[in-house]
Amino acid sequence: MDSLAKKGLQKYLVQLQQHPLRTKAITAAVLSAISDIVAQKITGIKKLQMRRLLLKVLFGFAYLGPFGHFLHLLLDKLFKGKKDTTTVAKKVVIEQVTSSPWNNLLFMIYYGLVIESRPWIQVKSNIKKEYPKVQYTSWTFWPVVGWINHQYVPLQFRVIFHSIVACCWGIFLNLRARSMALKKA
Repeated sequence: MDSLAKKGLQKYLVQLQQHPLRTKAITAAVLSAISDIVAQKITGIKKLQMRRLLLKVLFGFAYLGPFGHFLHLLLDKLFKGKKDTTTVAKKVVIEQVTSSPWNNLLFMIYYGLVIESRPWIQVKSNIKKEYPKVQYTSWTFWPVVGWINHQYVPLQFRVIFHSIVACCWGIFLNLRARSMALKKA
């Protein structure tokens, strides 16, 4: 079994090197699926909601993987690959004041409009109520992840590392979105 896992990892690393954007998009999609399956089970959903799951996979593949890929390339280019404390702090601050609020807002809009098919007025109302809590929680958690990512993780693995942690964060966001929907029902 050990050699099977090792071979799988080697093949994955080759794909990551040869097709980084595609590999990161697929990885984000798979981790989005895992995140949603776990969130559905935790919330007591008996039969897996396939439409919801597929829409979450689409979000991971079409947005999360590519966005992370280009964000990390841009940050690395802007700061010329430096990893000193000041540079890492700047990268984390930039992430937290730009991509963090955007990603959380976009997820909440996508979840409400696309996944749950709620009307915009209801989605907007829920965002006004819940977004500050989600973003505050994000700012208490993601800066540490960002620091570790920029300080210790090689560029080609940053989106993967981020996606793995985001799998857990996605469970939190799913549960938050689900609790918003239940309160309205």
